[in-house]
Formats: sequence, C-alpha cells, structure tokens
Amino acid sequence: MKEQIHEAIAQLAAEIHAHQTVDGSFHFCFENSLMTDANMILLLQTFTKEKDLIQQLCARLSSLQTEEGYWKLYADDAGNLSATIEAVFALLYAGYYSNEDLPVKKAKAFIRRHGGLNRAHSLTKMTLAIHGEYPWPNLFHLPVHIILLPPSSPISFYDFSSYARVHMAPILLLSDQPFVMKNKQIPDMSDCFIREDQELISKESRSLLTSVQDAVKSLAGLPHKLYLLSRQRLLTYMLQRIESDGTLYSYFTSTFYMIYALVSCGYQKHDPIIKKAIQGLIQHACSTDRGLHIQNSPSDIWDTALLSHALQAPPTSDVPLHEAEQFLLKHQQTKFGDWMVATSHTEPGGWGFSKSNTIHPDVDDTTAALRALRKDSSLQSHYTRGLKWVLAMQNEDGGWPAFEKGKTNPLMTFVPMDGAEYASLDPSTADLTGRTLEFLGTDARFPLTDPRVQRALNWLRSHQENDGSWYGRWGITYIYGTWAALTGMRAVGVSKDDRSIKKGIHFLESIQNEDGGWGESCKSDQEKSYIPLGDSTLSQTSWALAALMAVHERRTPSIERGISCLLRKLEAKDWTYEYPTGAGLPGHLYIYYHSYNYIWPLLVLKKYLSLSS
Repeated sequence: MKEQIHEAIAQLAAEIHAHQTVDGSFHFCFENSLMTDANMILLLQTFTKEKDLIQQLCARLSSLQTEEGYWKLYADDAGNLSATIEAVFALLYAGYYSNEDLPVKKAKAFIRRHGGLNRAHSLTKMTLAIHGEYPWPNLFHLPVHIILLPPSSPISFYDFSSYARVHMAPILLLSDQPFVMKNKQIPDMSDCFIREDQELISKESRSLLTSVQDAVKSLAGLPHKLYLLSRQRLLTYMLQRIESDGTLYSYFTSTFYMIYALVSCGYQKHDPIIKKAIQGLIQHACSTDRGLHIQNSPSDIWDTALLSHALQAPPTSDVPLHEAEQFLLKHQQTKFGDWMVATSHTEPGGWGFSKSNTIHPDVDDTTAALRALRKDSSLQSHYTRGLKWVLAMQNEDGGWPAFEKGKTNPLMTFVPMDGAEYASLDPSTADLTGRTLEFLGTDARFPLTDPRVQRALNWLRSHQENDGSWYGRWGITYIYGTWAALTGMRAVGVSKDDRSIKKGIHFLESIQNEDGGWGESCKSDQEKSYIPLGDSTLSQTSWALAALMAVHERRTPSIERGISCLLRKLEAKDWTYEYPTGAGLPGHLYIYYHSYNYIWPLLVLKKYLSLSS
C-alpha cells in the first residue's frame, strides 16, 4: 500500500499545481446551492443584455431538476421547497420555460404539495417580494432606525454578525418602502401562494420588535429627520463597504440585495455602481461538470493557503511555492474593518476568503494563511500582525468566532427570519476554536499552560456533546467539529488519555463505515444530531483519519481501513466526490469545495507515512 500512497500523493500534487493561476493563487470552484444561479438570472434579465450568460445559467439550472420536478440541495435531499421556487421562478422570468412546459407544471405541483410560497425560506420570500410575487407585510419589518441605536440599547445594528449586517442593510431599505420592481416579464406565481395559510410571528420575535420600537422612541430629534437619517446611514453603510470589484463584501447574496436597494433609493438601472456590481458578480462564475455556476464568493485565499500548506507538509514538494506565498502576502489586509468596533486596540493583519475582500477578514483564513508562510525573518512582521489579530478575536468565553469578537447578543436570535440563530450571531464554535488551537500549537508553538490556550480548552470541554462529538458550524457537521476539536487539543499538548479526547475518538470509531471511511449527511446540521450519509466522502474520511492519527500516533486497524477507503475513493470518484461537506446556512446553503478532495486527502496520506506501525 505504501507505493500506492506515494503514487496518490504525486497525482494529487500534480493536479493541484495544474490549477495554479498566473497570480500565484490556486483556483478551485466554491460550488454552493443554486440560489446564486437563480438570482443571477434575475439580475441579468433585469439589468443587462447578457443573453448568452443567461442561457448558460438556465441550461445548468434546468439540468439539475429531478424527474419528480423538484430541485435538491444535496444528493440525499428529498426535495427542497425554496430551491424549487427559486429555480422555476428564474427559468420562467428568463423565458427559458413557460407555464405550459411539463418541468414547470411538475415544479409547481411540488411547491403546492409542500405548502406553497408561504413555507419558503425567508430569503426566498425576499426575492419574490422584490418582484411583487410575495406580500411584504407577511415578512419581518424591523424599523430602519435600528442603525441609529447606540450600543447601550438592548439591541443595536452592530449586535448583528458582520455577515448579517451586510445583508440587513439593503434588506431594511427594501422592506421599509416596501420596494417592488416593476417589469412585465416577471412571472405570475400566485398559483403557488396558499392564501389561507396564516404566518405567525413568534412571541419572542414580537417582543424583540417591541423592544426595538421602544428604543427608537427614546431617540432625540424630529421623527421625519431621524427617519431620513436612518435611511441615509444604511445607504452609506453599503456604499462604504463596496470592494474594488464592485461587490458588497465580496458576497453574491449581499450584492444582490444591495443592487435592488440602490434602485429603491432612486439609483437608475444603468448607474455605474450597479453596472460594476453586476460585472463583479459575473466574475464569480466558475465551470462545473454541469455548466457555468455563480459562486457566492470565490475561495481563492482559502484554497491557496490550505493547498500551499498541504503541498509543503513533509515529505515536502520540490516545486517552489514562492508565487503562492507572494499572492497571500499581497492580500494580507491593511485596512480597518468592522471588527475594530469590538477590538479597537488591534492593528489589521488578517486575511479574507476572496482576493477581492480587503476589509472583512476571518480567523480561519488568517490561521490558514499564516501556516502557509515560510518561517523566515523577512516575513516576521506579516506573521506577527496576523497572529496578534487572531489572538484579539478570542471571545470572552474562551472560544473563537469566525469574523468578529463578541457578537453573541441572544436577542438577535429572535429576529423574525429563518436561520436567525445561525446568521444573526457569530459565536464561538468548535471548528474555529479547534483549528485555531491547532495553529497555535503546531505553528506558533504555544504551550499547554498559556492562559489563552487553557480558556479555549475549557470552552471545548464544556461544549462536547454527550456522545463525544462536537458540532461543527462551517462544515458537515459532527465529523467536522470533532476533527477540529481533537486535532486542536492534541496540538497544544492535551494527553491522549484525557477524558474528552477518549470520548471524541470513541465517537469517530463508532461511526466508521463498513468500507472503512466516514460520511455524514447534510441533514445533521438541521436535526442537530449525527445522521449517516450511507457512504463515505473523501473530506470527511480525511478529517476522521486526521483526528485518529493525532491521538493514536501510530497505525491502527481503523486507520488502515480508512486509508484503504481513501485510496479507493480517489480512484473511483463516485457520486460522493461532489457531495457538499461545507456549510453556510443550515437547510439552505451548502458548499461543495472542489479543493477539498485534494487538500485533506493529501495531508492525511502524508501524515500516514510518518506513523509507526
């Protein structure tokens, strides 16, 4: 098997290098749910004459429809209502289908059987409302004045997570009017709206709205002037965060809402800001086996950092990675972003997810980039700035968030939007905390006795599930969180005999598949319990193996079986090869990172060679 492993490592490395671009980065597709494709069709049809691009996106979108008439988010999905609504609405709007076509009839029948437009995700309803196909009053309505509330209020705009704020700013402007785009091409979806189905806002959400309204009443000033100031502040918030490529924070979704919000504020369809934003989103396109796809945000920083690290892991590659390193150094951030509100004493030094991202760094990308840099005196200032930024992001509870410190106001979970408990907050998570510990232990050489390490370990121990697993926020799900927690704890010197370590290993070994690998369904993050996929994926098998290797430090029967499965999967490339193992928003946004089938197997196969029998 050793020869087979060496061949697999060489093959993976060769394929990775083939993806390196002229600027030194490694470019792989960040393939997410079809919402971005459907919404891009709406944008292009409304604001441009990009007929060829519309046709390409429609062709791929239509090819993803099942024989039963619905669209899925992942292979074992029994049909997703929101995805089906978004897809059929876009295909009708573009004129690709008409209401008389069988695919549309099947899709609408599925929609009606599953509760109609009323049961769709809040973001889907927003898109429909913008186009006059869903009543705005049925959606939430936070007063635009929230942007004026001080931090001392029970709730303020800056209590939202960074990724929620950048979506909430345009959504607040749109819902305040309420705005409806007028266009004779907009398809009629009224036959999918079940009018007798009343939507209820929870008691907690009503309480939140009341507290916001009470806080607004305390603002000093003339009511109409305060109202106009609120709208101007929200508009300014968006405009100040537009990146050089024209997108808002480098995200498709926030840019999509921003474009319509600008129109609602009086901007013309052909305004340069809107035209540049759409061109920026067109640059998010990537090729898949089914055709052209629009990424929510390109993953060039993340992929380049992780792939560089994997290629340099012992036994090291003979191919210099100077260009990739220079690419990463060029994109270390030097601007102050919103993160400084909670950590004003810290200098910029983090990295973001996309190369167009200059003000929205995150902990994961920063630790990944730092691990990819040479330990060289000439790079010490870059390394120190990055390390200080990561340490400054540690939450008071000891764990690490993704983007900003201290975004944990529990009131934010009552915002009447689906997924508010995930999107509105940026709390400590097992995956971020575990991987940050792994970086601190293996790369920055922090000792077990360091107070920051101890606080993080306490957080991890207190958030371990009864079955020994940890919930992973940004990947699928319990395998992901458990891998990150175990490798992080071991990297800083926690004993393999530690009770939490032993429980975590028992969980992983108890869910090993018969084929020797590991596979978890995307359903886990919605059910909040481990749900097996029924087959093994490359990335989840690699994560489990990395954790087992970190703890056992030798070859065991479970590790041997896992490696054999990994090698078979690399050869076979069956349906699991494209199964999403990244998570964005439970039940709505999942990610198939094309790079993950290279990064994690390469690291694990190299690690296996260093283990004793």
